[in-house]
Parts: sequence; C-alpha cells; structure tokens
Amino acid sequence: MPKEVFDMQGKTAFITGGTGGIGEALVRSLAAAGASVGFIYRRNEAKAQELEKELSRENLLVRGFRADLGNYEEIAATIVSGASLFGGYDYLVNNAGILGEHTLILDIEVEDWYRVLQTNLTAPYLVTKCILPYMTGRSGAAMVNVSSLAGKNGGTMGVHYAASKAGLLGFTFHLARELQPLSIRVNAVAPGPVDTPMLSEEDRQRLRALSPNGRIATPEEIARGILFLLTHEYINGEVLDINGGRLMD
Repeated sequence: MPKEVFDMQGKTAFITGGTGGIGEALVRSLAAAGASVGFIYRRNEAKAQELEKELSRENLLVRGFRADLGNYEEIAATIVSGASLFGGYDYLVNNAGILGEHTLILDIEVEDWYRVLQTNLTAPYLVTKCILPYMTGRSGAAMVNVSSLAGKNGGTMGVHYAASKAGLLGFTFHLARELQPLSIRVNAVAPGPVDTPMLSEEDRQRLRALSPNGRIATPEEIARGILFLLTHEYINGEVLDINGGRLMD
C-alpha cells in the first residue's frame, strides 16, 4: 500500500527533541514533505549537524538549536532566534520526552517525579507559551503533542510517566478549544511502545511479545501520524492512537 503524501511546501515546523528516535524521523519526514524545520536538541550536536547538512536545500532550511527545556529563558531566546530566521512558524510538535522507571510510587524519588513532569509536561507549556505569538495569523497553523498510551490507560513506566502524559492530553484538549478562535488546531498522538534508542534490547523483546501483531512501532510510523494531524484541517482536539491494537502500555 502506498504511503501518504503530505504537501508542506512553504511551511515551517518547530519541534522539540529533534535528535531522538521519533524526533529524527519527524525532522526527516517534515523536510521530505517540503517544510523548513527548526528543532531543539540538548546533547547530540553531531546528529543535529548531520540533519542540517543532509536535509537543507534551496528554499528549505533545517536548523537545530541547542537548548535546555527546563530553562524558560533559553526556550524563549531559541524561539525568537528561530522566528527571526524562518519568519514565523506554521506547525509545532511537542515531541521531547523521557521515560519513567518501572517502579512503584513508594520507590519514586521526589527528584525523579519533578524531572519527568518537567520534561514531559512543563516543557510543552513553556514552548507553546513562547511560540504562539509567532503562529497566530498563519493559515493552517497546527500543533501536535506527543503523549502516550500510558497517558490514557496507565502503564508500567511509573505513575510519574503516566501522570505526565495524561496531563499532556488535558493540555491538548483545553488548548484546542482556547486556540480555535485563532485558527490554530491542537491534537495529540498516543503511541504505544516505539523502537527507539531509549529501549534496551531486553525491553524490545518483552514489548514485541506483548504486542498483538508481534512487533512495536517504528519512529517513521509515529511521524506519519503526526504529519497527518498537522495537515488535516478538519481535525481538532483529538488523540490519534498509534499502538498496533495494544490496549495497555
């Protein structure tokens, strides 16, 4: 079956976590669809430079920005720099996230709770707050937040992870209503397990065995779902499950 063809010529996207598994697939998919892409990364400068060099071409710019998603001032400065470079943003994908530990609530350290909530929930708030002035008034503007199956049904990655991803869904639902008068759509994806470097080989084997179809999602499959939501102009305030039929994380 042929894959979807997305037309994003002349558009600019901004994503967080651009050098991770889903993030890299997303940067590549957006560029392949014709969009210029700005992305935040924290550590992997070599990967950021690789993506910039490989994907940038005439009338299409890919640019990585090193920033700490826990630092509001760095986020704000990065988005202003990107807006000066790109002239504004049509799409935002809050993609960056970290996993929690396979542990019970009594064993979760307070510092770990704050760390997971900061990355998975507070950072999307900060990025969205900073970027909205540069999205308002642009035709077809849209956001997608990367939640998780665990945000809908709980899971095994700890209550801090499930709470952060459930909070991101509430964030999505409210913003979809709040931003509709500004013609900015807001949706979310809720992937099940995804084959990224965040998983150990032991995790991969365990998750394949639990999947209804015997495998876990590829980052490219998640990226295609995100592009679908960004470009479908009649979908707003929805969650797209991408989990192969799995009901629990």
